[in-house]
Amino acid sequence: MKRAGNHTALFSTDNGFIALNGPVKLKILDFLKTGSRSFDEIVKHTGKAKSTISVHITDLKSCDLLEEKIDPNDKRKKIYNLNSQYMACSQEPIIKHYNNIIQRVASSSDGECSFLKSIFHAIRFGFEAYGINHEPIMKKIGADIGESISVNFKSTDLDGVLKDTSHFWKTHNMGDMSVISMNPLTVIVYECFDCKSMPVVGKTLCSFDEGLLEGIIYGKLGLNCTIKETECFGNGYKHCLFVMQD
Repeated sequence: MKRAGNHTALFSTDNGFIALNGPVKLKILDFLKTGSRSFDEIVKHTGKAKSTISVHITDLKSCDLLEEKIDPNDKRKKIYNLNSQYMACSQEPIIKHYNNIIQRVASSSDGECSFLKSIFHAIRFGFEAYGINHEPIMKKIGADIGESISVNFKSTDLDGVLKDTSHFWKTHNMGDMSVISMNPLTVIVYECFDCKSMPVVGKTLCSFDEGLLEGIIYGKLGLNCTIKETECFGNGYKHCLFVMQD
């Protein structure tokens, strides 16, 4: 998440979207993405005075961006949970790669798959070209789709679900997926549909695929997990590597 004061982050709540650009508030919400935190943990993480954090937490509660609960392990203390979805943030506009992809759309129109792939890439880089980080919402959409398609998988254990997922990837020409480690869970994908023709831009690109994997695992096994892409065509590799984080 961008934390500089000149960046705005967009959050989704039950009452609609809320735009936020305070660096301390963004740091608090970013911290809560990893789970429930106590007031003292938030103070330590931000490095701010308790009085300052108290004001920010009050503001965030009033916007329904976080919720306050009694600590089940110590009823004298309170803990805080994220009560919203991080959807997008503003960033430096990236026009160059977007224009290159737009040119590619015309040359790919002779094949349906190639054309649709170029459209997908154009939409993704189009957001960045106009200054919006699309990754959180792409990951959320991927997770929703992953949970939906998980009902078609027959396996009921992680190893079997991963084999079903690999088969799904290959059947739908999304790439050649295999598991290279179970501790931590590490998945590698060659010939990735999502990014193999994308330029090197200095960062990973497959947030949609991260969401798909999370959604499939949750939908089939009820396991909440975080899948993070660490290696990608976008940051100079010839494959995509996804790791399950604690």
